[in-house]
Amino acid sequence: MERFQTVITPKNRLLDLHLGELWRYRDLVLLFIRRTFVSQYKQTILGPAWAVIQPLFMTVVFTLVFGNIAGLAADGVPPFVFYLSAMILWTYFSTCLTQTANTFVSNSSVMGKVYFPRIVMPVSTVASGLIMLAIQYVFLLAFVIWYWIQGAAAPNLLVLMTPLLVLQLAMLSLGCGIIISALTTRYRDLAMLVGFGLQLWMYATPVAYDMFKLAPFAPGGRWHTLYMLNPVTPIVNVFRYGYLGIGTIEWQFYAAGWGMTLLLLLLGLILFSKVEKTFMDTV
Repeated sequence: MERFQTVITPKNRLLDLHLGELWRYRDLVLLFIRRTFVSQYKQTILGPAWAVIQPLFMTVVFTLVFGNIAGLAADGVPPFVFYLSAMILWTYFSTCLTQTANTFVSNSSVMGKVYFPRIVMPVSTVASGLIMLAIQYVFLLAFVIWYWIQGAAAPNLLVLMTPLLVLQLAMLSLGCGIIISALTTRYRDLAMLVGFGLQLWMYATPVAYDMFKLAPFAPGGRWHTLYMLNPVTPIVNVFRYGYLGIGTIEWQFYAAGWGMTLLLLLLGLILFSKVEKTFMDTV
């Protein structure tokens, strides 16, 4: 009796996700990671150097406008490294979410020709972003070490949580991205709102300012609890505390952020699984 390696069957159950196929198609994931990274910098003069230039320019603007003019940077650390530490995290998160949100639309020509687990596409997008994040992280680490030698930064053992923080950001961007990608197969208007929504989300996260300087958002403030339920906020706070030694960590909100991340990821996987069966009829 002939044995088949892959058997394609209709998905009838709510949690019929077949995530184990990701491992069987790991070579395809690596191929898509390479394709995504190479195509992003293809036919550019500076190539991967843009991974550093883009957050560097944004950090300089934030330092001048929000740090020097508005005075919203944290006290006790140089404004430049204060903004850079959050900028590389937000750049990774927003880039992955934006690209993942366009999974079905941008890859419809490939998905309509041959079978492979469709979840491979958004997963490879999030994974390819880690290359750019690694380049930016080395850039940040150089400044942190320099300011540490100068006595302007105080790194501590919480830097060891960096892989866990990046993992949470990856899962959160993947969850939010595939929810949007699943909905945009029917409602294209959502794709137009992603950029605007991310801008609002950024200003609801302590990227451009020190939340402890703003009374409504600081501990004990009127909006503090609601503000901390933003899952990106505890990630930024823990990251800055670990590398710069500033701020405080409220572990209960960090745990709540993990809960929201896992919930959004599960919801995204369920929606993605349901939509992928019929998306070619609507895209």
